[in-house]
Amino acid sequence: MSKLTRHPQRATLSDQLRKNLVLQHFSESAWRDLEPQLEVIDCAKGEVLLHQGSEHMEQYFIVSGILKRVVANPEGKEMILRFAAERDMDTSYAAWRLRTPAPYSIVAVSPVCAAKLPIEAWAEFLDLHPAVKYEFEYEIMHLMSEVMAHSITLHLLDAPGRLARFLRKHDELVERVPKKELAAYLNITPETLSRLRARKRAVL
Repeated sequence: MSKLTRHPQRATLSDQLRKNLVLQHFSESAWRDLEPQLEVIDCAKGEVLLHQGSEHMEQYFIVSGILKRVVANPEGKEMILRFAAERDMDTSYAAWRLRTPAPYSIVAVSPVCAAKLPIEAWAEFLDLHPAVKYEFEYEIMHLMSEVMAHSITLHLLDAPGRLARFLRKHDELVERVPKKELAAYLNITPETLSRLRARKRAVL
């Protein structure tokens, strides 16, 4: 882990980060304010970036790889809420604003490179840049709406319908997310997922 400003690949990483869905509209002055605060992290597959119930929260901007947001009940049963890949971000900003512990974990599905900063520092930055704060909070609302839509989908659509929705919205992730993880997200078995994908390929 190292500060972005001291990273040997600073130029490349900064260029990739400037394409992030939250950072892409930054003015040069806003980027100059944020860049020194960012730390670059490299995470192994399966590494937990945020533990459910934690009060230590951070803002993540993904450079490469895939993260998942997952919630578990006291018995240890897990539900995957979303996947996030390059140009996306993950956060516990809403929980921090509500002064509640993190309601989910954030875990690396694959090796991940990301930039991060403490959620308190990110909130302070947003307060100094109202236009950025507006765009970010819009993305938060969109993200929460997508998570809610996914939860509803699990109850209202059958297995083929759930897969079809994922393909429609996240086709670029289908071949990248491990079968076991994608099956868990869709609440089906890996065997069912294989049959559905084989059937779809046969139709095409």
